[in-house]
Amino acid sequence: MTNSNVWHTKIAARIHDPAEKALVLMRDPAGHENGTSLALSRLMGLKNYSEEDDTAELRPLNAMVFKASLPSGMYKTVQRADWWAAAADRPQWPMVNLEVEKRNGDKVTLKVSEGSQVRFSSQPVLIHPLSGEPIDLGQLKETEVSDIKERSYDHHLGILKALGIHAGEAHDMRRTLLALWRFAPEISETADNGELGALWHLLPADTRVPDHSIWDHLDLTSAFAGAFAADPQQEVALLTVSLGPVQSFIAAARSTSDLWAGSHLLSRLSWECMRPLCEELGPDAILFPRLRGIPQVDLWLRDQMKLPAELFQVCEWQKGATDANPLFSAALPNRFVAVVPASQAQVLAHKCEQAVRDWLQSTGQDVVNRLLEAAGLNTGGEQHCHQQMREQLAGFPEVHWAAVPFSLIRPRNAEKQNDLDTTQLSAAMAPFFGVAQGQPTGFLDSDAWKVLKDDMAWDDRTTFWSPNPGTLYPAVFDLAERALAAAKASRCFEQLPQHGWRCSLTGDSEWLTTDPAQLQKSYRQQKDTLWAKVHQAKKSWAKEGEHLGGLSALKRLWPNVFADEVGKATGKAVGRFVVSTHTMALASQLDDWLEKGAPAGPDFSDAYKKLKPESAALPRRLMRHETNHVEDAKVLPGLLEAARDSEEPSAYQHATKVVRDTLGVDKLETYYSLLMMDGDRMGAILAGDETTHTAISYLKSFHPKVRSGFNKQAERNARLKAYGDQPRAISPNRHLAISGALNDFSQTVVRHVLEQEHLGRVLYAGGDDVLAMLPTADLLSAMQRLRHAYSGSAPHDAQTDWGMVRNRQGDVRHQLVLNKGFAWLNGRLMRMMSPQATASTGAVIAHDQAPLGAVLQALRAAEKRAKNEGGRNAFSITVVKRSGGMLSLTEHWGEPMALLHALIAFLRTEGTSRRAVFNSLDWMRDLPEPTNADTTTMLATLLSYQFDRQSQDGSQANKDAPALAQRLATLCAAQTKQPLNWLANFMGVAEFLARETRTGATPLQQPTATGAPK
Repeated sequence: MTNSNVWHTKIAARIHDPAEKALVLMRDPAGHENGTSLALSRLMGLKNYSEEDDTAELRPLNAMVFKASLPSGMYKTVQRADWWAAAADRPQWPMVNLEVEKRNGDKVTLKVSEGSQVRFSSQPVLIHPLSGEPIDLGQLKETEVSDIKERSYDHHLGILKALGIHAGEAHDMRRTLLALWRFAPEISETADNGELGALWHLLPADTRVPDHSIWDHLDLTSAFAGAFAADPQQEVALLTVSLGPVQSFIAAARSTSDLWAGSHLLSRLSWECMRPLCEELGPDAILFPRLRGIPQVDLWLRDQMKLPAELFQVCEWQKGATDANPLFSAALPNRFVAVVPASQAQVLAHKCEQAVRDWLQSTGQDVVNRLLEAAGLNTGGEQHCHQQMREQLAGFPEVHWAAVPFSLIRPRNAEKQNDLDTTQLSAAMAPFFGVAQGQPTGFLDSDAWKVLKDDMAWDDRTTFWSPNPGTLYPAVFDLAERALAAAKASRCFEQLPQHGWRCSLTGDSEWLTTDPAQLQKSYRQQKDTLWAKVHQAKKSWAKEGEHLGGLSALKRLWPNVFADEVGKATGKAVGRFVVSTHTMALASQLDDWLEKGAPAGPDFSDAYKKLKPESAALPRRLMRHETNHVEDAKVLPGLLEAARDSEEPSAYQHATKVVRDTLGVDKLETYYSLLMMDGDRMGAILAGDETTHTAISYLKSFHPKVRSGFNKQAERNARLKAYGDQPRAISPNRHLAISGALNDFSQTVVRHVLEQEHLGRVLYAGGDDVLAMLPTADLLSAMQRLRHAYSGSAPHDAQTDWGMVRNRQGDVRHQLVLNKGFAWLNGRLMRMMSPQATASTGAVIAHDQAPLGAVLQALRAAEKRAKNEGGRNAFSITVVKRSGGMLSLTEHWGEPMALLHALIAFLRTEGTSRRAVFNSLDWMRDLPEPTNADTTTMLATLLSYQFDRQSQDGSQANKDAPALAQRLATLCAAQTKQPLNWLANFMGVAEFLARETRTGATPLQQPTATGAPK
């Protein structure tokens, strides 16, 4: 097919079902196919048919229409794609053959299912695909059928009008497809009397299996259809691509700006790798990650694909406030999975690889030119540093890929796409699974496939569904993942010879220079190097003595390069946006000062005039205060920065006093925290591993009404019951659902939790990974809140009535509500990762002058401890003291976190001395380990004695002391290794966090022993 036909086919696939299908099903006498799909097809000239066809009452109208109007090959392509998508995503149920007489007297056999009809408007239930947990949304009857169809039609019509499409006229099919993909799932209504907006993007594709949306189904159908259409043999393949290295690239950082740049640049590289595939097949061809709504993809749609700017007016990234702009969030992981034409898999993989490297080379040359311009050395011609940059970026990033064709599965019945021969697939899987040829393995050896692949015996006119190749997506995906792992293991690359002095940050490559002779001696002995001159002109680009290689230079200047991109994209100037460590350390004290009206200190004005500091970037939450006061707050950290760079010995001491007096505190907070969160066993969840408890049974994915009918039939057939009880196989829409949940979590919920509920700053949030910086006072609260958000389940929201939330009853408009694996925020219902999905968090608390490289090393170690020592679903906190001491605490969520909060609250109580901890630690040196009831009681008694002595008589803290001591002793006794050492660290961390400079914590509810707030 021609490229135009590919996009034509994808549009036909995308509108083969109306978006409002779930809402009008069984309520519209005309049938759901006579809705938006029909109107859109007429408008775009895709259909021309007779409405008098008497079979319309008995067969899906859209199939008749497509068959009558589209070229037969295109119709067959869309039909096949629909079959595969449905087979890949939906469990099936028994069907009974019934004969129905048509108007002309002819008889036709229809298949109906006992108890499988669901009127979604009356019973609107969504099933979480990873937990099987249902949420009841309350009745939707108030939204009339005609109103639904009209509003859906108007929504789609608005998109087409924005594109300038008129009925019957030719239009750019690719542009149309891209607009429908991006904006059809997002409805915006000024008078939303039926509350479509909140549910629109989660409306189920099949009301009987409401665990995936109509948009998931349309995305997948379009992906299959486009790949079929683009392949001469109508064959498709699953392509998996991975970029690296990840950790070493991000870790090479000397400042928070470098840290952000590494994360953000890696995300950008991922997009540049995906871009050629999106341009040829559309972004719906990529199953993981989901790209819809990613700001960088929006920018591509608007500026390169020429979608109308008006369609993006309400997008958050258009607002331009740098601290809040989602464009500054690293949103994409370093791998993706796509459906591609089988014959083009290798070509497309190489295009993706070349595109990302070409983009990086171009950006590298831009960075070199910026450095030369700043140093006053730009001659406009080629210089040695241009060549260095090209050579050092050659072969970066590493790109690994694998492709598995679905042609390994052969339907013996090509017309119906069933009766599958899996001989070739089994043979291809054998060497990757370590089994003999001909031996079933992986999904082909699963109980689910054993039930699906053979016909079931029935005593009546009942039949069961026969699988097509889409059903075997789990086997194809597993094979692709193993092939990709093999490709990574066999990687080969040429080491670039480096002869001169190396990069001062990484030591991997020569530092950039205009004169290669300078590389033969230490840069410390030279004053006229490129980097020495850059330091004089742009101190933020190079610290004194720093000499960077190509990759390090690219990371260092990336904030400026990208800020220029954002300024051009939004038409608004972009200033500093990376919060420094000492600004973050001061954030809680700045917040308290702003709450008091920001009174100026006596010497503030004089210090400002003398040092002329730059304004510092502030955490987003501080921007809620009065504008003039916020501008003053930006100057205070700037005073410390300017004084630190001053040549006057007493400048920093004097600036510290000015800031301290202005804030009205006795001591400035000098510690900040970094947080690293990672979802547990994400690879296993993607693979549908039952041990993750996220692989629900086929039966649990059914609507409660269908489940009841299925159980009745299963009573008469043991194999049917076995099928229902089987864990549901992985599917494309499981991956789409996971990707969608991770996108909403990382791009919306994480930013809300860290930057609106707390005083934090997101450094990286992509998929299940989060890297953030926080004031120490907010650390524990943010850690716990993120953990609840990831699972979409907070104990204090357990009794949530989703019907009331959907109708915005109560004060929930700007609150984050987390219940049963879903999140509600700002009028939008979002799927999270489910209560069964867990996450682990590492955190480090460090002085703002501590070397960032060492702090990051401690952070990664803490995250590993949470995974390994904590056994996952855990947290680990490291306190790196300026004096050189270190504290470490690793525990599970729940009671340990609640107890840590309780001990901190006790120590912060007025009249309570922190000597309660110091004295207890002294005494504990002589105590036996609490290995039995007697020694545990002894420990509790001694702790209670110290807590009682160091708290004010009659105070609530004094009354709570015995119970607090008992909880500490009980948890200590439960430790399997060195319990008293564990308790010393536990109490030491609590004491450190209870100090007076950290009393400005975000006032959120604190968890109890069960994790619920008091």
